[in-house]
Amino acid sequence: MRTKLFLLAIAFALFFTYFSYIVAKERWQKIDFDTTVKLQDHISRRFDGIFSYFSLLGSAEVTIGFCLVLAFLALLRREWLSTSGWLMIIPASVVEVFGKLVVFHPGPPVFLHRSVLPTNLPSFYVHTDFSYPSGHMTRIMFIVTVFASMLILKPAEGTIFFSKNFLFRFIIFCGLLLLTFLMGLTRVYLGEHWLSDVLGGGVLGASLGFFASILILRPKRV
Repeated sequence: MRTKLFLLAIAFALFFTYFSYIVAKERWQKIDFDTTVKLQDHISRRFDGIFSYFSLLGSAEVTIGFCLVLAFLALLRREWLSTSGWLMIIPASVVEVFGKLVVFHPGPPVFLHRSVLPTNLPSFYVHTDFSYPSGHMTRIMFIVTVFASMLILKPAEGTIFFSKNFLFRFIIFCGLLLLTFLMGLTRVYLGEHWLSDVLGGGVLGASLGFFASILILRPKRV
């Protein structure tokens, strides 16, 4: 199990590096622009508010705070590796910010912006030179990857995802996929990120999520 997770983590990390190179070479410009325009043409402006508030789920405050809570709970149970695993959302966010500083990839222009969300969250005041990769997708994909690994690999009894009921696990898994899809959709539709930003953030989050899963799903000693 741990070997497979490690190989997946390495594979996604390598693909993220390759994809970042392609994005920096501006090979996604036409696809990015066309995708955003088509989404905004085919989705009603009535969803602007709904999508804007939904995007709060992927904010740094919510996602990092969620993982910190899980890390703290694991710490109380003296599960040191699990604690380290949940804390890996921090280096994932660091890599995301680093990418926005060094990968030449300007974000969508102002005329494509559709977010109507007035917020005082600190993360909304942090500005970087470029938009790649999406932080929302990086963090959401990190969490989804860990939870999906729990569902598929069936962790030790006592976690909320342990169940022999296949239908239950399947419904939860589909819910995680839907959450990921909607977060990516809102990022592009609202003009906050390009499609390439979303894909890059997803791959980065999955890579660190698989690394974290190695620690979080490590068999407990009895």
